[in-house]
Amino acid sequence: MTHVRTETEALLAAIESRTDDLVALTSDLVAFDTTVRGDASEPARDEADLQEYLAARLRAAGATADVFTPKPADLPPSPQTPPGLGFDGRPQLIARFPGTGNGRSLLFNGHIDVVSAEPKNEWSSNPFQATLRDGRLYGRGTCDMKGGIAAAVIAAETLAALGIRLPGDLLINTATDEEWNGAGTLASVGYGVRADAAIVPEPTDLDVVTAQRGILGGTVTVAGRPGHAEYPPGDWRKGGAVNAIEKTLPVLTALQNLRATWSADPAHNHPLLPPPSIVPTTIKGGEWWVTYPASCEVSLDVTYLPVQADAGGWASGVRAEIETAVAKAVAADPWLTAYPPAFAWDTELPPAEVDGAHPLVASLLATATSLGRSPRILGEPSWTDAATLTRLADTPAVCLGPTATRPDGSPTLHTIDEYIEVSDLVATAKTLALTALAMTAPAAS
Repeated sequence: MTHVRTETEALLAAIESRTDDLVALTSDLVAFDTTVRGDASEPARDEADLQEYLAARLRAAGATADVFTPKPADLPPSPQTPPGLGFDGRPQLIARFPGTGNGRSLLFNGHIDVVSAEPKNEWSSNPFQATLRDGRLYGRGTCDMKGGIAAAVIAAETLAALGIRLPGDLLINTATDEEWNGAGTLASVGYGVRADAAIVPEPTDLDVVTAQRGILGGTVTVAGRPGHAEYPPGDWRKGGAVNAIEKTLPVLTALQNLRATWSADPAHNHPLLPPPSIVPTTIKGGEWWVTYPASCEVSLDVTYLPVQADAGGWASGVRAEIETAVAKAVAADPWLTAYPPAFAWDTELPPAEVDGAHPLVASLLATATSLGRSPRILGEPSWTDAATLTRLADTPAVCLGPTATRPDGSPTLHTIDEYIEVSDLVATAKTLALTALAMTAPAAS
């Protein structure tokens, strides 16, 4: 008896047959230099060209595609982004494959920006010219996350090419600035992007990431008083010099102690996430090598759990706890009492969590398992745009994507010789396509 292929079998076979196309698309995306900006004044790179390239491709597959440049006023009010942040030369993309009208909508969201490829001379090959070696595709963004975007596009294109009309809409949103502050997806949400559920194909080794920590960035500045370093400083009350670098030591100790307190708190024992943390990441102090430093500035990277967020989901309580801990620690120092350390807070990215019992999670686990994987439910120690979709767009969003770790367990993202396993690219495209079939079906009544 002749075997008649099911719709699922035909879909999987079609995606497998497009392996070379998937590698080529990832390579094309890598060739666009979309290195993230770290300041609002930095000029655009190849963001607009990449978005237009994707839009043309998705339109050819039957989608409607809107490439739009947000205005600062389009951003929902939040402490995520600096006031007045613009997007000249950095448009966002939303494409829609319309469903038959009686099902749930599903969104694939991905960021097109990549971290710096410097030092480029340490790469084995040009980071913006993807290179295939031994089943791995090397290049900046292959893993984080142009490979995931390519998998989502191939999944959607293959569904359309086979004439599979999903019951609900399938949307693809590609955004800028995730590596900085999530401004692109934030602007997309302000533009109206939302769905019944979303998948962000960040690199996860095809595990399902349902929770992520929030991030708070800032600086603490400790004042000193300059004077000749080769002379005794004298009494500060009478105008004597004060070494700002040395006065920073009790501040750093206070931050270390608070980090230890947070880590030991049973309330911070999250089943999927590491404990909250405070990490001093840069330090700047001093004006001249024979002068007592007049100031010392320490940059802080703070990660915090959903349970630590305030009623709005932000870090007001975390900020207050840090400032109070430092104030108490320096209270015994007369100089630091008279000239207390000054905090300035900037980037703030909120934590988020999707219930592990959500149908999207179950569907992804089942699909990945059917493809021979052994997926786990995990947490993300850092942050992704899934948090913005979950919190602000009423769109439960989780992450699932290709290669995240090297054989030794170290991450491949943000590294020299970043790569993606081609087999993972194919498995991700298959998982996304099959999940689209399941998740766009009408919800059970």
